[in-house]
This record gives sequence, structure tokens and C-alpha cells, in this order.
Amino acid sequence: MLLSSAYLGLFLSAFGAATLLPLQSEAVLVALLLGGAHLTWLLLAVATLGNVLGSWVNWLLGRSLEHHRHKRWFPVSDVRLQQAQAWFARCGRWSLLLSWLPLIGDPLTLVAGVMREPLWRFLLIVTLAKGMRYAVLAALTLAWI
Repeated sequence: MLLSSAYLGLFLSAFGAATLLPLQSEAVLVALLLGGAHLTWLLLAVATLGNVLGSWVNWLLGRSLEHHRHKRWFPVSDVRLQQAQAWFARCGRWSLLLSWLPLIGDPLTLVAGVMREPLWRFLLIVTLAKGMRYAVLAALTLAWI
């Protein structure tokens, strides 16, 4: 039961961290790796799955945001949204390889939804980027102990 709670906690922190919530899944992953009681490959899979699904939520929000952009309550100005769209159009889908970065990664996945990036391609690129981030973090953590 305790082991499954650890995996669930990692999943939830990774999911939340991929949305606009201020969570740090990396700290949870490192703590579980240092504890040594969990399978490394399963920790990486759970963290990656949670983080990619959180990014998918951002993509879905981006898809629906376009309908509300002229509403008074809309959180982003028309100018800022147009700037983000122009940047994504210029840099292309491969900019999603930066989706693992703090501060710019989450908005980038949202803009991908606004720009109607196909879901299959979005999931492929984001899974690669986020999976590699967790793999590098795990390798550095395990090399350190």
C-alpha cells in the first residue's frame, strides 16, 4: 500500500507540475530514487505519464481558449496571444522539445493547443522531451549516490 501511494503521489505531482500549478515533481522523483525502495523504470514511467497528461490538459485548454479570446475575463491580452502564436508558428512544433523547461514549458503546451498542433504529434514530442528530462535527472541522482 505504501509503495502504491508513493507512485500515486509522484503521478499527481508530475501531473500538477505540467499544468500551471506551482508544483515540483523533480523533488518527489529524486526523494523516491534516493529512498531506493522503488523500481527506477517504474518511477520514470509514472512521472513521465503524469507530466505528459498534465501537458495534454494544457493542450486541451489551448484548443478551447481561442473561442474566448475576446471576452473581458480572458487572462491573456490579444497582443500577447498573437505574439505567442507568431513565435510558435516561426519556431514550429519542435519548440515543444522545450516543454520540460520551467516557466516556458507549460505555456508552450497551451499555445500548441491554440495553434491546433495535431494531438498525436504533440504527445510524441512532449513525451520525448519530458521522458528524457526525467531520465537525465534519474541518471544524475543515481550516479551521485
